[in-house]
Amino acid sequence: MIFDTDILIWIQRGNEKAARLVDSCLERYLSVLSYMELLRAAESEEQHQVVKEFLKVYEFQMLPISENIGHRALVYIEEYSLASGLRAGDAIIAATAIENSMTLATGNRKHFAPIRDLSLKVFRP
Repeated sequence: MIFDTDILIWIQRGNEKAARLVDSCLERYLSVLSYMELLRAAESEEQHQVVKEFLKVYEFQMLPISENIGHRALVYIEEYSLASGLRAGDAIIAATAIENSMTLATGNRKHFAPIRDLSLKVFRP
């Protein structure tokens, strides 16, 4: 399963339900974009290290942005951004999940709901 950034933020805030969701998966994946979002939210080098250690402890595997992912994300922006407000980051994360044939775990259902071929596991804190 691939995890949206919000799930990881919930864990870092101490949400046990989010931690159980991640623990229930033997293979944990993360878009490199989510990794960048987590690092961007950090306010110090110490917080960068906390993020890196967190991802290491949970054994997340990083999924890069490939040409196919970029192309698919662009198609999603063309199709959905005007009608639903789909943002580039969410388009990339959705495209990463679809290109890797994975379900996306997220608490932000409305961000991804318009994308018809995306399999979602909706998290409710």
